[in-house]
This record gives sequence, structure tokens and C-alpha cells, in this order.
Amino acid sequence: MTRRHGVGATGRRLALVILPLLLAVTGCTSGTADDDPAPRPAAAAERPSPFQDCATLKTAPIAASPGTAAPVGGGQALPELTLSCFTGGAPVALRDVAGPAVINVWASWCGPCRKELPAFQRLSERAAGRLQVVGVNTRDSRAGAQSIGEDFGVRFPILVDQGDAVQRELRRNAFPLTLFVDAQGRIRHVDATGALDDAQLAKLVRKHLGLVVPA
Repeated sequence: MTRRHGVGATGRRLALVILPLLLAVTGCTSGTADDDPAPRPAAAAERPSPFQDCATLKTAPIAASPGTAAPVGGGQALPELTLSCFTGGAPVALRDVAGPAVINVWASWCGPCRKELPAFQRLSERAAGRLQVVGVNTRDSRAGAQSIGEDFGVRFPILVDQGDAVQRELRRNAFPLTLFVDAQGRIRHVDATGALDDAQLAKLVRKHLGLVVPA
């Protein structure tokens, strides 16, 4: 009996020594929710695009204004390229853009581009339903293009060409670059003279597309 009591007492003493050690080890490896570091804040939601989507680009505008005559014959076909839309959705084949249209190739870091973009926005408003104004943003960051749209009130649809494909196909390296495209999808004029204003745009639209748009 004495021996058994001795063994039991020894076992209890060992347990008292070992148990705290086991608890200490367990506490280092499991932890609780309160021990976890604070979760990282969720990434800020992407700002909504200031630009229109590209769904309407395949729909031809209404016929030209009464009393105007569109040029006949000639012209160069638009490059056979497919570009993404800034707002997402299905990519757009450039040749599917229904004319008449004015296509402006621009970048946010280009000074003349920034200067003329508000005039293109006004053109899109004045010629709504008769002429499409489309932007092609190239060699640019999404944030840069987004800021331009927000700061300058640009709302017309924007296609994205990060690989300079449009300019390479046209063998042009100028900024900004503007294409005047007739109802048959033919390029009637390419302008690379610098920043265009309202009067110059109205004159070019009338001369090359046969449309009268107030300046």
C-alpha cells in the first residue's frame, strides 16, 4: 500500500510539472482570434469609368444633315484591328465602327491631346445622332486616361490600343492623330496638325464627311 501511494504521489508531481509545459506549447501554436493581426483593409473599389460604353459603336448614325453631300469614292479602309473597350465588355473590331465617325488617337501625357479633347466632347454633343466621336487611348495608363475623362468631362466611347497598333497600321507616329471616316467606313482624311479647336473640327467634318456641325 505504501509503495502504491508513493508511485501515485510521484505521478501527480510529474503531472503538475508537465501540464504547464504542455499548456505553454499549445498556447504558442494555436492562438485565438484576438491574437491574430488586424486584417488588411479591402482594396479601394475601382472608380466608375467616365466614358460611355462601346455598345453603340456598331450602330450607324442617322443620315447626314439636309443640304450636305458626303464625298463619293476613294478613301482607305480602317485597319483590320480589334481593340478592347475602356469600360469592358466585348472587344470592338475597328472596321465595325459605323460611320460617319471621327476617331481621335490620344494619350493623357500628350499636351495637344489634352488641349483638344474638350472640343471633341463638344463635337460629340453637337453632332449626336449624325456622327460618332470615338477615342483611341494609346501608350497610356488606365489611371491617366481615367483622370483625363474626369477632369476634362470627356464622355464619348474610348477604345484601348496599348500596342500602338492603329498608328503602326497607318504608318503614322504623330500625336494627336484624328481620322475622319465616312459612312462606308473609309478614311477620308487623317489629321496630324496638332490640337484642333471647335472651328477647325467643324470645317474638317464638313469638308471630308459632308456634315454641317455648328462650331
